[in-house]
Amino acid sequence: MEWPASAEVLLNHARNKIVVLDEAGTFRYLNRATTDIIGYDPAVLLGESVFEYVHPDDRERVRSRFERVVARGADERAIEYRHRTSDGSYTWLESRISELTGPETDGYIVSSRDIAERVRAERERDETAERLGEIAAKADDVLWMFSADWSELLFINAAYEPIYGQSADTIRADARKFLDAIHPDDRPAVRDAMAQLSAGESVDIGYRVNPRQDYSRWAWVQAEPIYERGEVVRIVGFTRDVTDRRRRERQLRVIDTMLRHNLRNDLNTVIGHAEYIAEHPEDEPPAHAAAVYRTARELLHKAEKQRRTIELLTGPVTPCRMDVTAAVEDAVSTVKDRYPNADVETDLPSSLNVCAIGEVKTAIRELLGNAAKHADGSSAWMHVDATRADGRCIVEIEDTCPPIPEYEYRVLTGEEEMDSVTHTSGLGLWLVYWIVDLSDGSISFQTNEDGNVVTVSLPLAQ
Repeated sequence: MEWPASAEVLLNHARNKIVVLDEAGTFRYLNRATTDIIGYDPAVLLGESVFEYVHPDDRERVRSRFERVVARGADERAIEYRHRTSDGSYTWLESRISELTGPETDGYIVSSRDIAERVRAERERDETAERLGEIAAKADDVLWMFSADWSELLFINAAYEPIYGQSADTIRADARKFLDAIHPDDRPAVRDAMAQLSAGESVDIGYRVNPRQDYSRWAWVQAEPIYERGEVVRIVGFTRDVTDRRRRERQLRVIDTMLRHNLRNDLNTVIGHAEYIAEHPEDEPPAHAAAVYRTARELLHKAEKQRRTIELLTGPVTPCRMDVTAAVEDAVSTVKDRYPNADVETDLPSSLNVCAIGEVKTAIRELLGNAAKHADGSSAWMHVDATRADGRCIVEIEDTCPPIPEYEYRVLTGEEEMDSVTHTSGLGLWLVYWIVDLSDGSISFQTNEDGNVVTVSLPLAQ
C-alpha cells in the first residue's frame, strides 16, 4: 500500500505499532514501531496473516473481533491479546481496530501498544492479593481496612464474626455498625481512637466485644493510617482475641492475693493461738487448741479448693451440651444433705440444655452452699429458677441471706481491680466466676437488705 510521504513520516514516528490489514487480515502496511514492539522488520511481515502471529489461545477471540469490524465498521473498544515476537516468545498488546474510509485508501488500521509491563504488574498484584487472601482466610486474627472517614469497609477476613459476634455483612452494609459489637462502656474510647487514626496517629487499644457472649471477649487492636500524597486515605489494622490471656493474668493476680492475704491471716491465727498455749499453759489451752484445729481445717479446705481451682484453670476446657435442670436438681440435693435446715424452692423446665463446661453444676452447688452457710439463724431460704431469654439460658438464685459485700462482686465482675485493700474473702465466688466465664457466660449480682439475687447467663446448646 502506498501512503503519502507526509503521512508515512508521521506514522513512522508514532510510538504505537500501526498496521493496515485487508479484509482477510493480511498485513498491507506496518510502521517502524513494529520493530521496537515485536522485533520484526516490517518488510518480513508484509503479506503475512496477522492471525498466524496471535497466540493460539487468543486467536479465535481476535479473529471474531476483526470480523465484526469488517461487517459493521469501526470498533472503538480495545482488545488485549498476546502477539508473537521475533524471538518466538509472546508479548501483550492492546489494539484498536478501525476501518479506513478515505477515497484513496481501503482496509483496516490497527493501532497497538505494548502492555506487557502492565499485564505483568496486574498479574503480580493478583497473585499477591490471592496469597494475602489465603493467609487472611487462615489467620486467627481479624485483618481489616476502612476508609479514612470510617464510612466504608474495604476489607475484612472471616475471623471477624467469631471474635466480634457480628456478621461481616452487617458492617459491609453500614461500616459504623461495627461499634454495635463493642461494649457500650468502651465505645467512647474506641471513637477517640478512630478520630486519632483519621488524624494520622497510630493506635494500640484493648476493649470488650461480642454482644452474643454478653461482651465477655477482650480484643486487642493495633491500627495504622495509610497516606497518599500526604493525606490519610485508609485505616488498616488487626484485632486479636486476648480473652484467654487477660483471664490468665487475672487468675494469677487472684491466686497471688489469696496466698498473700487469706492464707497468711489463717496462719497468723494458728501461730497466735499456739504461742498463747505455749506461754500460758494454765489458761484454757483446750479452747485455744480448738481454735487452732478449726483454723487448720479451714486451711485444708481452702487448699483443696485452691487445688481444684488450679486444675480447672490449667486443664483442657471443652464446653459441651448439658442439662441445666439436672445440674440444679443435683446441686439442690447436695446442699439439702449438707444443710438439712435449708429451704430451697425451684421453678425449672423439664430440661434446658446449654453449651458449658461440666463444672457448671459445681458453680450452682457453690452458690447455694454459700447462701446456706451464711444464712442468719438456723435456716436459709433460697429460690432457683431457669428460663430462656434472648437466646441465652438464665439461672437466677434468690436468697434471704446477708447481702454479699459490694466490693466482693465488683472485684469479681471486673468493675474494680483487686489490690491489697480491695479483695474477696475466699475462692468460692472466684471458682463460680471462672466456671461461668470459661463457659462463655456471665454472672451478675443484686443485693439489698432482704438478701441477694445472683443471675448466671449461659449460651444455649445449638
